[in-house]
Amino acid sequence: MTSSFVRAAAAGAALAVSTGAFAACSSEPETTPDNVITIFAPQGDDADLDTNAFTKVIEEQFDVDLEFETTTWDGAAAGEKRQISLASGDYPDAYMLIPWVDQFSSDELVKLGGQGVLVQLDDLIGEDTPNLTAAFEKEPGFKELATSPDGKIWGIPAWNDCYHCSYPSKLWMNSTWLEAVGLPRPTTPEELRTVLEAFKTQDPNGNGEADEIPLSAAGGGSLLSYLMNPYVYTAEMYSNAEGTTPATLGAVDGEVVLQPTRDEWRDGIAYVNSLYEDGLIDEGAFTQNGEALNAKGNSAEGVILGSVAVMHPWFVTDDHEDGRYGQYDAVPPLTGPNGSDATYSGGGAGAAPGATFVITNRSSEAKQKKLMQILDFMVSYEGHLQGEFGVEGVNWSRPEAGDVALDEALEPNFKTLTPPEGEGANNSWGPIAQFFSDAEFRNSQVTATDIHTPEGYERRLFEATKLYEGHESDELFPYWEVGVTGETATELSTIQTNVENFVVQASAEFVTGVRDIGSDEDWADFQQNLTDLGAERYVEIYQEAWDASK
Repeated sequence: MTSSFVRAAAAGAALAVSTGAFAACSSEPETTPDNVITIFAPQGDDADLDTNAFTKVIEEQFDVDLEFETTTWDGAAAGEKRQISLASGDYPDAYMLIPWVDQFSSDELVKLGGQGVLVQLDDLIGEDTPNLTAAFEKEPGFKELATSPDGKIWGIPAWNDCYHCSYPSKLWMNSTWLEAVGLPRPTTPEELRTVLEAFKTQDPNGNGEADEIPLSAAGGGSLLSYLMNPYVYTAEMYSNAEGTTPATLGAVDGEVVLQPTRDEWRDGIAYVNSLYEDGLIDEGAFTQNGEALNAKGNSAEGVILGSVAVMHPWFVTDDHEDGRYGQYDAVPPLTGPNGSDATYSGGGAGAAPGATFVITNRSSEAKQKKLMQILDFMVSYEGHLQGEFGVEGVNWSRPEAGDVALDEALEPNFKTLTPPEGEGANNSWGPIAQFFSDAEFRNSQVTATDIHTPEGYERRLFEATKLYEGHESDELFPYWEVGVTGETATELSTIQTNVENFVVQASAEFVTGVRDIGSDEDWADFQQNLTDLGAERYVEIYQEAWDASK
C-alpha cells in the first residue's frame, strides 16, 4: 500500500467522522439577539469583513449587526475550518461561501438538513424575496441547482454564468518568447514539446542565463487537464475542495467509466511524464500554491515563465516595465490521438451542485427572514453591484457615451474602476456576494477593447475562451443531473472522496516519477489501489443514478 493510498483513505475517514459529529454537537446551539447575525465567510488578504463598506450598507439597510467568523481563500484550509465549525456545535447563524474555494455539497445539505442543523428555505422564498424568485424564473436551472436530491432547498448556490470559467483548463503562452525562438503557436502535443524545448534551451528572455521555466502551474489541475485531453477526456477539479465532484468519471456510449482505468489515460500521463523528465515542466507545478506561482510570474529578475496552465493569466501583474503583462496569450486545445478536446465545466453557469449560502438552526425566525432579505438584496441589480464590486464612483461607475459592453450585442450597464493604490480594497464582499451573475449581467459590463491592458482583461478572457468553445468532449459525464440520496449518498461520499483524492495524488506521482507509468507492475498496483478504494462501486452508484435520471 503506497503512502498516497493511506493519505487518501485517511482523508475519507476524517470527513466521515466530522460529518457524523454534526448531529452529536448541534442539538441546542447557542444563539445571539435577533439584531445580531453571525456569519461564517472566507476573507481575502486585503479585506476586513467587520469594517467592510458593504457590511456597513447591509447593517444600515437591514438594521442588524453582522459578526463574522472568517477563513481564508485557500480551499483546503477553508473546508477544514468549516467542518470544525459545524462539528463544534458553536456554529453561526449562516454560512456565506465562495464556490471555487469551498461550499456545501448536495450530500452535506441533505444530511445536515435531515439532522436539523440547516433551515429549509422553501417556505422563506416567495413574496419577501422578489429578486430571488425572479432569478429562479429567469434561469430555471438556477432553481434546479438549488434543489437538493431530496427535493428540498437547503441552501442557495452561486449562479455565475462566467463564460471563461466554463473552460477552466487553458494554457497561456508567452507570445514574445515564441517570436524569439521563431516558432508558431503549437497545435499538437509534439509541437508543444518542440516549443518548450526551445524555451528551455534558446534563451528567449535574452539574459544569457538558463533561468527559463518552459511550463508551470499551481496545483497541477489545469496542467493535467490541458495536456491529457488530447489523449483522453480529463476533467479539472477546480471549483470545489478536492473530492466533492466526480472529476475522474467519463461517459462512453451511455456507460459511466473511471477514466484512470483506461489505456488512453495511461498514454496521456506518459506524455506529461516525458515532459517532466526532460525538464520542461516546473518541478513545483504540482505542489506550489498561487502565491508561489505569482512570485515566479512577477520575478524581479525578469521574465522567466514561458507558459502557464491556469484558467486566466492572474500570475503576472501590470506594473512591470518589460511589458510581460501583455505577453501571454491563450493556446487553443491541442489535437492528439483523441482529437482536440477541451474541458468544459457543465452543470450550468460555472456552478456546482450544493450551496454557498445556508441558514442554521441557530438562527431565530426573525433572523431567518432578515438573512433571506439580505440574500435577496444581493441578488438584485443594485445590491449585486455594491456587493460584488463596491462603492459607486470608487470601484464602479455607470456607462458613458462610447462605452462598449463585453458582449457588443448588449447595452453597457456598468464598468469597474481601478481606485488609487491603497483605496477601495475593502469596499465589497467580492465573490461572496456573487449569487446571480447571469450572462446578461456579466456581459453587459463595459470593457476596454485593448485586451492587453488591465481595463481590457475581461475581454481578453472572453476572446481567449472562444478558442476552446466547440471542443468539448463527448465523454463529459453530466454528474450535476444525477441525484444520489439516503444511505447510498453516505456510502458514495466516502468512496468519492477516497477515489478522487487518490487519483490527484497518484497522477502527480506518475508525472514526477515517484510511480513509473511505464512499469506494468506500477500500473497494476495503481489499478488495485483504485479497486481497494471502491472504484467499482463508485462507478456502479453513478451508473444506477444516471440511468434512473433519464
